[in-house]
Amino acid sequence: MNIAIIPARKGSKRIKNKNRILLHGKPLIYWTIKAAKKTRLFSNIYVDTDCNKIKKLALRYGAEVPFLREKKYSSDNISVNASTYQFLKRIKKIHTMKIKNVFQLMPNCPFRDNNDIINSYKKFRILKSKSLISHIKFYFSNPWWAVRIKNRKIERIFNNAYKKRSQDLPELLTPSGAIWIIDYKKFLKKKTFYLDNYDYFLLNWKNGIDIDTAEEMEIVKNL
Repeated sequence: MNIAIIPARKGSKRIKNKNRILLHGKPLIYWTIKAAKKTRLFSNIYVDTDCNKIKKLALRYGAEVPFLREKKYSSDNISVNASTYQFLKRIKKIHTMKIKNVFQLMPNCPFRDNNDIINSYKKFRILKSKSLISHIKFYFSNPWWAVRIKNRKIERIFNNAYKKRSQDLPELLTPSGAIWIIDYKKFLKKKTFYLDNYDYFLLNWKNGIDIDTAEEMEIVKNL
């Protein structure tokens, strides 16, 4: 069986109460729960949170919250891979269900919809993947021309790219937190979705948006 895990801790330094903030009249987390439910792919849709207020919202919208995340796995220093791994270890102790695949759906990707999840799972099955991660194209800037600031000076990251026209450079993609799928046993062994030679599912830029800053939140409110 497939299960969905929606990681939603309360601590967010860049957007206060991010997972509870309203987007088009509903808390941000609502949109991910709604998309997961609409797929009918999951035996269980879990929200992994350390917050009672988020728990109440999750239960109201039809997700399950079997326990609150432990404090030591709720800090900024803990990766989402680590928190999902700990969730699965705990759920294994209280449920005897046979899990086949784990879907991780980040709530700060509210525009990924049920069809995106269904189509990514179709690709996962067709390719017989062990791990698949959603990606989007770079739309608003050319990553080949990226620079960093070092000692208050501009330093090019890809020097040779500046000698080429943008249309002559290979297209680059970036991961999106919208849809991550992995074989359950493989995840328990590797503790990460980023397996060697993982597969990808391409989303359009809107559906793959990750909201991480207040500026991004203001942008998506107008979409």
